[in-house]
Amino acid sequence: MKEIDERDEPVAYHELGRRELFKRWLPPVIAGAFLGGAGGVLHGRPGRHQPPAREGLGGVSDWRPDPTARSRLVVAAGQGPVSNLRRGLEAFGGIGSFIRPGEKVVIKPNCAWDRTPEQAANTNPELVGELARLCLAAGADTVTVLDSTCHDPDRAFDRSGIAAAARGAGARIAHQGSGGTSRLNLGGTRLGAWEILRPLAEADRVINVPIVKHHSLTSATLGMKNWFGALVGNRSQLHQRVHQVCAELGVAFRPTLTVIDATRILTGGGPTGGSLSLVRSLDRIAVATDAVAADAWGGSLLELDTHRLPHLEIAARLDLGTADWRSLEEVV
Repeated sequence: MKEIDERDEPVAYHELGRRELFKRWLPPVIAGAFLGGAGGVLHGRPGRHQPPAREGLGGVSDWRPDPTARSRLVVAAGQGPVSNLRRGLEAFGGIGSFIRPGEKVVIKPNCAWDRTPEQAANTNPELVGELARLCLAAGADTVTVLDSTCHDPDRAFDRSGIAAAARGAGARIAHQGSGGTSRLNLGGTRLGAWEILRPLAEADRVINVPIVKHHSLTSATLGMKNWFGALVGNRSQLHQRVHQVCAELGVAFRPTLTVIDATRILTGGGPTGGSLSLVRSLDRIAVATDAVAADAWGGSLLELDTHRLPHLEIAARLDLGTADWRSLEEVV
């Protein structure tokens, strides 16, 4: 994969004076010198100081039915999540254009938080349930709805309404406490080897279904940020270069479809949410085969452009898609 360092991202950095430079950089330089010496002593010994081994590890499947197909972004609004989804998919010829009989399908919502649907911290459960129902009607062998949650997984799945909606449609549930993991090499400059939820590693098709919401670190949680929930382990280390990581997750995980949930959006207090005063009902969804355009469209609903979402330009330069969502938008 083409590698672009986050230092190339379009963020404006201010000039630093000498005193500020010493204040910022002297402590890490001293620490680096100490650790460098310690590394010579510890080299070859097992421990957390060593990078994860990548030898012999496979990568993630490319779940797109046709990587050469032209990118599309279809927006449907005004008729509730079930009807909006159906109309969005019909513009592509229906879910059968993407799902084949006998395939194992994974649906990846945002289900990280112990919150109700009205609080808009998780993907709308009606949308998730309808997606599962349509995939099974198209002949999918199994449909698994999964996420590696931040709050207790059982509580997050239950209170979000996603567990009931998925099971009611005939789908299975998987999270970090069930279903197991597989260790894969995600590549990139920041990712490398990670444990990911095993049903995802074994899937034939994957549909990414994030909700549009504010995030205190990245400004927004959208499709590429939603892939954090595919990983099992200490994800906090990825926050140091979070915009680069989001873009590289987008390159590592190439879904069959991205369905952006803007039934309700969370305009502040993210990612956990909680206050209904920060929730806006928009009654919109977007169905996209371009992950970058999908995120750019979602960001526009929070009044965030590409300069406020640096991962978009990084992902575009990694040839993942286009941030010019207006050039692709089809309204149905």
